[in-house]
Amino acid sequence: MALPKSFAILALLALLLAAAWVVDSKAQNEQATAEYNVEAALGSRPGSLRRYQCPNACTRRCSQTQYHKPCMFFCQKCCRKCLCVPSGFYGNKQTCPCYNNWKTKRGGPKCP
Repeated sequence: MALPKSFAILALLALLLAAAWVVDSKAQNEQATAEYNVEAALGSRPGSLRRYQCPNACTRRCSQTQYHKPCMFFCQKCCRKCLCVPSGFYGNKQTCPCYNNWKTKRGGPKCP
């Protein structure tokens, strides 16, 4: 009789620990997502970055391109001038007009 009670208590304790672990991991995931969203949106408004923040913003912007070196070069050049980098890995240039409107001599976009 003592064995089934102790087994039931042990099973209940294991279930409570598992539930606490799931809740904790979900909270950590939500916090990480919120931090990423804040960081991504931080530099997407004109003048919202400082010059020393450009390398990190451009690393995020250029992280998924196959042309990493030129992307980083031009992104940092544009960031130093405009003090913003659009959110995401591609597009979204409307959030940073200076970044969007800076063109090459041939009329193409200067900023990645």
